[in-house]
This record gives sequence, structure tokens and C-alpha cells, in this order.
Amino acid sequence: MRRLLLNTIFLSTLALAAGAAQASSPDAWSAHDKEVAAACVKASGLKNAKPAGQPMAYDDSVGLTALLVAGRYPQAHMKNRPGRVLCLFDRKKREAVVTEADQITLAPVATKK
Repeated sequence: MRRLLLNTIFLSTLALAAGAAQASSPDAWSAHDKEVAAACVKASGLKNAKPAGQPMAYDDSVGLTALLVAGRYPQAHMKNRPGRVLCLFDRKKREAVVTEADQITLAPVATKK
């Protein structure tokens, strides 16, 4: 009986560990990044929209991935001006929401010499 219980605990732990390893494999993250990029580009509403950087995944307790998207405003009164949106992708709901982010500057990161 005790051996059966230990085997059950061991196999359960092994299954959980295998699932966690699979969820964070490089292939899984690559697929996630592609899904985020596609959803965010679509949600942006910008013409010629494309990611303006790499996705930034928040901790699982937050469950969001952020992505900056750049393109051109499609509205006539915007006269094809360039624009940016910040996209938040909800990993649980698999939905993207955006807000204008033209105020975000893309200055280079300072490095120590």
C-alpha cells in the first residue's frame, strides 16, 4: 500500500514537471510570440503594422504579455502619420487589447563603459 502511494506521488510529480517543462520550451515560447504578434497587429488597427520589439511576458500571476506595435494611422485626418500602440495580450483569454502609445520613446539603452 505504501509503495503504491509513493509511486502515485512520484508519477504525479513527474507528470506535473513534464507539463511545466513542455509549456516553457523554446518551441512553445516561439509559438506564443507568434500568436501575440498576430493578435496585437490585428488589434492595433494600424496600416502596415508590425511588432516594434520583442514580446515582454509578465509573471504567470499577472498572465499578460506586452508588445509595442508600430504602423501608420489609417484615418484620413491623421494623414498617414506613423503611430504606435501598446498591446497587452491576456494569455488565459488569448485576447489582445491596445492603447495609443505614441508618447513612448525608443531611446537606446545606456550602457556602462
